[in-house]
Amino acid sequence: MAKIGVLALQGAFREHAETFEALGADVSLVKRPEQIHGLDAIVLPGGESTTQTRLLDTAGLRDPLAGALSEGLPCLATCAGMILLATEVLDGRSDQIPLGLLDISVRRNGYGRQVMSFEAPLTVRGLREPFTGVFIRAPRVERVGESVTVLAMHDDAAVLVRHERLWAAAFHPELADDLRLHQRFLHEEL
Repeated sequence: MAKIGVLALQGAFREHAETFEALGADVSLVKRPEQIHGLDAIVLPGGESTTQTRLLDTAGLRDPLAGALSEGLPCLATCAGMILLATEVLDGRSDQIPLGLLDISVRRNGYGRQVMSFEAPLTVRGLREPFTGVFIRAPRVERVGESVTVLAMHDDAAVLVRHERLWAAAFHPELADDLRLHQRFLHEEL
C-alpha cells in the first residue's frame, strides 16, 4: 500500500487525502518536517500560495521538503502547489520564494479572480477521455523549460506538466469527481 503524504498547512488538502484513500493509499497529513520521512509520494495542494510559502518556513518544512523532492520523492502539485514548485513566480510578493524545482514561470491568478472560476474539458496525454479541469484562481504557466513535459493545454497554455517525478497542475483534479489523474500518478510513480 502506497504511503502518500498531503501537505496540510492550508488549502484543499482534505480533498486530495480523500481521493488517494479512495484509491487504496495510506494517507497522512504532513504538518511537520519529520512527517516527510517514509513517504512514497507527497501532494502540494491548492490554496493560497503566499500563505503556504510563509507556512512552509514557519513550520520548518521548506528545506526538508525541497531536499526530499530533489532526491526523487514523487510529487503531485495542484494550483498553489504548482506555484510552490515553480522556478519563477511572475507576480508574487517579494518575500514569496518558491522551491524552484520545476522549470516553469507562473502568474498567480492568471485565469482571473475567484468569480472567474470555470471548468473545462482537457485532453490529457495518456488518458482516453477528456478530464474536467476545475480552475479556481488558477496560475497561468507563461514559460515551460526544455526539461518539462506538457501533458495538457488550455487556451494555448500548459495546465498540466511533468518533470521527472514532479507533476504540477494549474487546476484542481481533486475537485473533478474523477480519480484518473491521481490514479495515473500512483501507477506511474510508485
